[in-house]
Amino acid sequence: MRKFQQLACIFLFFGNVLTAHCESTFDPALAERLGADELGMKTYMLVILVTGNIKDLSEEQMSKAFEGHFANMSKLASEEKLVVAGPFVDAKPKRGLFILNTSDKEIAKDWVDTDPAVVAGLLKYELYEIYSSAALMLVNETHQKIAQKSIN
Repeated sequence: MRKFQQLACIFLFFGNVLTAHCESTFDPALAERLGADELGMKTYMLVILVTGNIKDLSEEQMSKAFEGHFANMSKLASEEKLVVAGPFVDAKPKRGLFILNTSDKEIAKDWVDTDPAVVAGLLKYELYEIYSSAALMLVNETHQKIAQKSIN
């Protein structure tokens, strides 16, 4: 894991040089609020959603499950559990991803298992630990400021 942390640090430093942000603007209160380590990073769980069993459900059941899927994502986001979510454009049978605000696989499973599309078997999932910028925690807050319409 340490090699990945060093690579991430090099990448971030290289990115800072490219964007000419040479001065430190470290905000210790923000770093603490976001759970950042000394590199401004933290560990999350990446969830890859994969097509499950869609053959045994009616259109009405699938519609209801996916309606619940979007409502559940909104709930998890409002609880600061879901950091980022989105569909894949062209990667079937993989459907989309979640980035969850935990490094604990069991907690991530508990959160994903609340999804009605997972409960109905429409979606299965894979879990991976990732190390990324703690600034991802600001995505939901920022998204609310730029979205003109709600997904729900």
